[in-house]
Amino acid sequence: MAGLAHYSGVKPIRYILPLSAALALAACGEAENFQPPAGVASDNGDVAAAVDPVTEEEPAVPLDAQIVAAREELEATLQDIGKDFGGSLGIAVVDVEQDWQAGFNADTVLPQQSVSKTWVALTAMVMAEAGELDLDAPIRVTREDLTLFHQPIRKEILRDGAVITDHADLIERAIQQSDNTANNALLQRVGGPEAIRAMLAEQGLEGIRFGPGEKPMQAAIAGMEWRDAYSYGSTFFDARDQVPDSVRKRAFESYLADPVDGASAAAIAQAFAAIVRGDVLSEEGADTFLTIMANTRSGPRRLKGGREDGWVVSHKTGTGQFWNGMQSGYNDVGVLFAPDSTPYAVAVMIGVTERPTPERMEMMQSVTRAVIAYHEASRSESAADAPGSGDEEEAG
Repeated sequence: MAGLAHYSGVKPIRYILPLSAALALAACGEAENFQPPAGVASDNGDVAAAVDPVTEEEPAVPLDAQIVAAREELEATLQDIGKDFGGSLGIAVVDVEQDWQAGFNADTVLPQQSVSKTWVALTAMVMAEAGELDLDAPIRVTREDLTLFHQPIRKEILRDGAVITDHADLIERAIQQSDNTANNALLQRVGGPEAIRAMLAEQGLEGIRFGPGEKPMQAAIAGMEWRDAYSYGSTFFDARDQVPDSVRKRAFESYLADPVDGASAAAIAQAFAAIVRGDVLSEEGADTFLTIMANTRSGPRRLKGGREDGWVVSHKTGTGQFWNGMQSGYNDVGVLFAPDSTPYAVAVMIGVTERPTPERMEMMQSVTRAVIAYHEASRSESAADAPGSGDEEEAG
C-alpha cells in the first residue's frame, strides 16, 4: 500500500516536536570568591556550610506576536462555531508540530459510533508491526460475520456464500467504506474488544473507550438484545419499530449520558497527533495508515468539504441511530495536511442533534476553514522566522 506522499504529492516528513532550549551553564566565579566544598576548611579556618545548588532555567523565548494572534483567532473562531451550533458538540484542533491545542468543549465525552473503526484498524497494524498478525494472510468472511446498517461486503457474501480476503483489505473496507461487517470480521480476528482496549492502554491513548462491538451496542441503543437474524433484510428495523417508545427513549438517553464507545474530541485529536509523530506506528506504518484514511469515501462534505487545493484530509466519520428526530453521534475526525505537509489533528463530534444534515456539514467545513486560516497566519514568513517557532539553527 502506498504511503501518504504517494497520495498527496508531497514529501513525507517526520513530525518531531521542537525541543525546549538547553539550561544555561553557570559561569565560574572569580578566584577571590572561591568557596571550598562543604565540610572542608578554608585558609582562614572557616568550614564551608552545605548549600543546595541553585539551577536557573533559561527564560522561555516568547512566541512571535503573529503566532499569538493566530492562536487567539483560532480559539475565538472555534468558540464562535461551537456556540452558534449549540447542542452537545466537541471540537479539538492540535497543531502537531507546535504541540498546541485549541477547542470547544474538547473534554466532553461523546459517542464515537464508526469513528471506533479507527482503533480496530490501528490495533491490526500495531499487531502486524509486532509480528503478531500477517496482514496478507487469507481470511474467509462468512454470514456469521454479517452485522447491520452499512455493510457493502454483505452483497458479496450473500451472493457467493463467503468472501476470501485478507486483513489489509478489511482495514481498507472498514475505514474507507465504513463497512460494519468488514470491521466486525477484523475485530474478531485481532482478539475482540479486549484487544482494542489493551492497545489503547499500551499506546497511552487515553480518554478513548471501546464498546462491546457493533452488533450488541446498536441493539442496546435501540432498547433490544442482539439476534443474528437482525443481519438480514429489514429484520432489525422491523423489530426496532416494535419497541415501546418509553423503552427506546430510556435506552437512547442512557447511551448518550454514558456512551460505551465514548471519547472526547481532545483525546481523539491527541491520538492522531501521536500517530503522526510516529509514537504508535513506524514511519512507514503511519504513512500507510494515514494514506488509507486519506482515501475515505464517506463524509465527503464533512471536514473534507472545507479543504482548499493542496490540502489532504485523512479522516474517519461516525454516524449514529435516529430516535424521535434526534441522531446519536455525527462525527468526523482525522488529520488535515497542509500543502507543505504541516499536520493538524482535528476532531469534530456531535453527541446528539436535531440540526439538519446540511448545517452539520457546514459547521464541520467551517472548522476546516478555520484550521487553514490558522495555518496561513501562523506559518507566514515572519512567523516562521521567529525564535522557537520551528526548526532552529544552533547558535554560534
